[in-house]
Amino acid sequence: MKKIFFLLTLLIFFGSCTKEFLEKAPLDTINTANYPKTAQELVTLVNGAYQPLQWPKLYNMRIWTTDIMAGNSIVGAGGGSDGIETQDMANFVTASDNAGVLDLWRGPWPGILMANMVIEVAPKLEIDENIKNRSLGEAYFLRAHYYFILVRFFGDVPLITKPGTSDTDLKPSRVSKILVYEQIISDLENAVSLLPQKSEYSGADVGRASKGSALGILAKVHLTLENWQKVVDLCSEIETLGYELNENYADNFNPEKENSNESLFEVQYMSDGGYDFWSNENQAAWHSTFMGPRGAGFVGGGWGWNQPTQEFVNDYQNGDKRKDVTILYEGCSSFDAKNYSASYSNTGYNVRKFLVPQSIVSTYDNSPLNFPVLRFADVLLMKAEALNELGNSAQAEIPLNKVRNRAGLPNIGSNLGIDDFRSAVLHERRMELAFEGQRWFDLIRVNNGQYALNFLPSIGKSNFTEKHLLLPVPQIEIDRNPNLTQNTGY
Repeated sequence: MKKIFFLLTLLIFFGSCTKEFLEKAPLDTINTANYPKTAQELVTLVNGAYQPLQWPKLYNMRIWTTDIMAGNSIVGAGGGSDGIETQDMANFVTASDNAGVLDLWRGPWPGILMANMVIEVAPKLEIDENIKNRSLGEAYFLRAHYYFILVRFFGDVPLITKPGTSDTDLKPSRVSKILVYEQIISDLENAVSLLPQKSEYSGADVGRASKGSALGILAKVHLTLENWQKVVDLCSEIETLGYELNENYADNFNPEKENSNESLFEVQYMSDGGYDFWSNENQAAWHSTFMGPRGAGFVGGGWGWNQPTQEFVNDYQNGDKRKDVTILYEGCSSFDAKNYSASYSNTGYNVRKFLVPQSIVSTYDNSPLNFPVLRFADVLLMKAEALNELGNSAQAEIPLNKVRNRAGLPNIGSNLGIDDFRSAVLHERRMELAFEGQRWFDLIRVNNGQYALNFLPSIGKSNFTEKHLLLPVPQIEIDRNPNLTQNTGY
């Protein structure tokens, strides 16, 4: 899968930038003459629908920087105005002209457009039914995934399920997030019915969305909506598909052990060997380059972003094996034969789990490390949380303890009340999924965001208020489309 992404460019939603489509000249409108007609062309279009996940607007940067907003870390970087848009988002002084917010708004739309095109044309093609069904399943999965990103960040958003034509309304209004979630659930249920299991993929197709991927994201959607029994049922179904925890937590972040039995879905990256690091054509990961200790020679690049806070580090329990995999701290085990100094960071810590040593990749622009979107550990923790909310804390201990035991921790105490058990699960999610772009979404979903309203001020983020549960709609998009409305308080 790392080698099958194909950059499709097109007239992006809201006219934000113009790209080419299947190597054809850009056109003002999309018509059926541009649609794929063969199985190979359809697969190429599907591949293009994956690629926006790779871009800095989503998983190569903006998604993981939400851990900075969530208080796990600070920007760090070079200080001053370096990363100022992320600093403002993390300090909750975000304005509607914030560049990071604009990235998150614009990032999903190219993928949604390409997924819409697949869903529109694939049923009409006389091609191999397996390719047709798989392509449709991937498109439904990807469209749902992109909308799930948008609805959690912005709430109500335009809901576009057809590719554009000359008759398309180019100034759509936002619709209720309830309708968006209904579409997401419908798309994921379609994906579940159409996609093959992960074990059925081989060769260059490894890494594509599978039935397990769709079930896992669907479980996360129902977790967000607090449909607890649905979460339990979906997670139980995933458990029958052969997923398991890696024995070694570090294997989840090893470029030689990607797409493992623990992985339900990850964004695929590879060493490009030639593309501009800053371009959309680039398929190398930014994580190692940005997060490596600044100027310390640990990795190619090493720009010192995403520095863990002392409060986050203090949350590790004694004996937690994940600590030495996740962060660098003075006195930790050496990294690629290099000893870490607290002076490398403003907080005394750097993220370790996404670093690719120079002995593997010596330059800043060639990290091949995938980014984990959904791991089986997350599935177990979702099931534990849902079982507890259903009043089944004894059963909930089983999946929770599997994650804790892999981390070298003892079983959770028995007979905890619902509130204490919930706190235990949220703690476990914080440590297990640290810096994987999950913490922010946990903060804003639990108890309708009250978790964030309690936690963030407690760690000194005094600017955080209810309005910050959503990001502002970028003003530039409102200026271009007066039918868009602004979120309350911005």
